[in-house]
Amino acid sequence: MIVTTDIQLNHLRDDLRAAGGKIVFTNGVFDILHAGHVTYLEEARGMGDVLVLGLNSDASVRRLKGPDRPLNSEVDRATVLAALRSVDHVVIFRDDTPLTVIEILLPDILVKGGDYTRDTIVGADIVEANGGIVKTVPLLEGRSTTSIINRARTV
Repeated sequence: MIVTTDIQLNHLRDDLRAAGGKIVFTNGVFDILHAGHVTYLEEARGMGDVLVLGLNSDASVRRLKGPDRPLNSEVDRATVLAALRSVDHVVIFRDDTPLTVIEILLPDILVKGGDYTRDTIVGADIVEANGGIVKTVPLLEGRSTTSIINRARTV
């Protein structure tokens, strides 16, 4: 399921809470899906019953990464991610961070890659204040969208 509005997100939250399982949340750009992403998402999904993935909108990616990004549109990125067995729901957010999504969803577990620390994870304080936990997952070495783009540019 791909969610694009706060109203849909509210309904999703209510449905997930009613089901009683542990909600895991992570977020990112996921511009060129690679093995590092897949491994990371599988590990995050294994921490709970449902994985909700916050996806940066095209506009937020341009603000964060520059005018040449993303390479793939938010609709294409969301479609590919939603097709992964590890991802239950994709929420496209328009802000530069997923803070609003985290405030609405209040996940049980907030997960980010190992290049983050608890102090740099947006929403960590909100999740912990509501009884949730924050975890980091080690990155798969040598796998990144930026390195793929750089290799493609030199070919």
